[in-house]
Amino acid sequence: MASLVQDALDYAGEQTQKALEALGSTTKKETTVWMDGAFDVMHFGHANAFRQGRTLGTRLVVGVNSSSTIERAKGAPPLLTDEERCAAVKACRFVDDVVPNVPYVMNEAYVRDLLENKGIDYIVHGDDPCIVDGKDVYQAAKDLGRYKTIPRTEGVSTTDLVGKLLGTCTSRAFLGTARIQRDFSGGLRAPKPDERVVYVAGAWDLFHPGHSKFLEACRACGDYLLVGVHGDECVKERRHRLPLMNLQERVLSVLACRHVDDVLIDAPLNITPELLSTFRVSTVCHGGAAPAGAGAKARKVASPSPLNSSMLAARVESRREQLLKRHRKKAAAEAEWYAGKDAARA
Repeated sequence: MASLVQDALDYAGEQTQKALEALGSTTKKETTVWMDGAFDVMHFGHANAFRQGRTLGTRLVVGVNSSSTIERAKGAPPLLTDEERCAAVKACRFVDDVVPNVPYVMNEAYVRDLLENKGIDYIVHGDDPCIVDGKDVYQAAKDLGRYKTIPRTEGVSTTDLVGKLLGTCTSRAFLGTARIQRDFSGGLRAPKPDERVVYVAGAWDLFHPGHSKFLEACRACGDYLLVGVHGDECVKERRHRLPLMNLQERVLSVLACRHVDDVLIDAPLNITPELLSTFRVSTVCHGGAAPAGAGAKARKVASPSPLNSSMLAARVESRREQLLKRHRKKAAAEAEWYAGKDAARA
C-alpha cells in the first residue's frame, strides 16, 4: 500500500514538474520587436514610440538609418552624425539593442533577412505613413503579415524642433497627461540606504547625446542619479528665447534616459539644505560653475561628448535655407496628417 501511495506521489510530482517547465518555457519565450528610423534630433516622442513598441514583445531592437541613405531619400544629410544618433537611441531606457547603418528604405530582401535570419518577430512603426518615392517603406513587412502599428505621439516631431530652432515653428501643442509621465516613470526606484546619491540639475532643453553622455558620467560619481529639471520661468531668466520645450516635455526627455534613477521636477536654481537632506545627496555634479549652495559636495564633471545645444543650433543655422525649404514641406505634410486625424475623430 505504501508503495502504491509513493508511486502516486512520484507521478503527481513528475506531472507538476512538467507543467511548471511548460509554463516556464511559455513565459520565457522572447518576442523581439524591430523599429527603425533616422532619429535625427531624437525627442521624447521617439522614446514614447520605443516604449509602446516594446510592450508588443519582450525585447526591442532599434535600427538607425545611415546618413548616406537618409541623404539619398531626403536630399540632405541629417543634422547629427551616425555615431551621435546611435548614441541617442542607446541612451533610451526602453531600447535593448541598436543596429547601426540600416538603410532608410528596407527592401523585401532586407525585411525577410530580419524576420527569417535575425530573430525579429515583428516590425513596428507609428500610424503616420512613411512614403518614399511614392512607395510605402514598410510594405514588404505588411505583405508578410509581420507588421504592427502604434499611435504616434502627437504634438512633437523633429520637424517641430527644427522649426523652433529656425524660429518659424507653428507646431501643434503637446498635450501631456499624468498618465504619460507615469508610463515614462516605470522602473524608477528610491535609493537604498547605503547608496551614494548624486544630484545634477539643468534645463535639458532639446535633449541630445551630449546630455545623455554627461548624465552617464555623473551617474558614475555615485550609485544613484537624481536629475533636477528647472522650470520654464527659471530657464527664461537665464537664457534668452529658451526653453524651446516646456517643463513637461523636458521632464519626459530626462525620464527616458537610462542613466537616470529619478527626476526632481521644477528644481530650484540654487541648492538648498532641504534638498540635500531630503534626498540624502552626497555629491552635486555640475558642468560649468558650481551651483550656489552645493558647498563641499560640488564636483565638476567633464562631458565625454563635445556636442551641446549651441553646437546643434549652429548646425541648423549653417543650413538655414536648405532646412527652411524642407521644413515647409514637412510641416505641410504633418498639418495634412493632423487634419485627417481630427476629421476621423469628429
